[in-house]
Amino acid sequence: MAKEMIAMLLAGGQGSRLYALTQKLAKPAVPFGGKYRIIDFPLSNCVNSGIDTVGILTQYQPMVLNEYIGNGQPWDLDRLYGGVHVLPPYQKASGSDWYKGTANAIYQNIPFIERYDPQYVIILSGDQICKQDYSDFLRFHKEKGAEFSVAVMEVPWDEASRFGLMVADGDDRITEFQEKPKNPKSNLASMGIYIFNWDILKKYLIEDEADPNSENDFGNNIIPNLLKDGRKMYAYHFAGYWKDVGTISSLWEANMEVLDPEHSGIDIFDENWKIYSRNSGMTGHKIGSNAVVENSMITDGCRIDGSIKHSILFSGVRVEKGAKIEDAVVMGKTVIKAGAVVEHCIVAENVVIGENAVVGSMPKGEEHGVATIGSGITIGKGAKIGPNAMVNKNVEDGEEQW
Repeated sequence: MAKEMIAMLLAGGQGSRLYALTQKLAKPAVPFGGKYRIIDFPLSNCVNSGIDTVGILTQYQPMVLNEYIGNGQPWDLDRLYGGVHVLPPYQKASGSDWYKGTANAIYQNIPFIERYDPQYVIILSGDQICKQDYSDFLRFHKEKGAEFSVAVMEVPWDEASRFGLMVADGDDRITEFQEKPKNPKSNLASMGIYIFNWDILKKYLIEDEADPNSENDFGNNIIPNLLKDGRKMYAYHFAGYWKDVGTISSLWEANMEVLDPEHSGIDIFDENWKIYSRNSGMTGHKIGSNAVVENSMITDGCRIDGSIKHSILFSGVRVEKGAKIEDAVVMGKTVIKAGAVVEHCIVAENVVIGENAVVGSMPKGEEHGVATIGSGITIGKGAKIGPNAMVNKNVEDGEEQW
């Protein structure tokens, strides 16, 4: 029973630019939007698009991610033939290797792909927030008679040099690829989402692996080699919401955009394209009689007795009387003690913010970054954490960090 298309999801990245948030956690497992993790988005896109076979390539800090994915049941991917499979590097007869690059990661899993004998393989990233219909992408790929297609988005010209860019003709056929060029010829930024004909992908993976000078990377090696050989390569224009949440500021911005779906373009309340996640199993949230909650997302298990404005609280957060939270992302099972102020920041899971402590606060109108508190940290009573601080260790009572 051959599959028409299977998905290979690259989820092994370290996410070093998220600093405190990914010291003990793979980037795709980072919580997002109140009740989700980043990986929920590509997995939900797969099942909503009719893709029932997904290989998830893990490497860095995989324990939480593996546990979260489990047998794939929350995404309807617990299938007898197909379903979701976690694919870490493993011991082989010829030795063992970490995944050396994105192309090498797929190369090492050729036997897995061949079990399903697919016509097409879609390569996905596990560190983006995106709602995309992959079946429409595949339709485009077939109509063009493509051997390789890449999803692209138009970006402002003054930002184009930050991206890998596809130069395409009037028929969307790719004629050139530029990797973060100083003088861009195009503003079509690659989203890092590819569809390959499997026979073509397999051929180029094997050739790439045999090249001792290759970086084993799609952007640096596979795509340039396809171009050099004149393969049928096309750019698929995507017009929906897409964000690479690889930095603290972009992760914070994307969470804030969840609170304004009409203007931001990301609607997690869309019944026609649900984003699925693993249930926390907690009770419903409770809002106290003296609490204030404005334009915020409060998820299951939260207990709120303070003031919450324009913020996202994940499951099991407790906010005590007199505490104030504004423009903040507060992850699961964190406790904000009485009188504490938490503003314009991301607070990771299992954190304790002590009484009357101040985290990230700054006079209105002043430019500043996003304060970040790492997982399991305790901020002492009356401590002050500046608006750009990155906290990875406990902070004593009254101590200041800027």
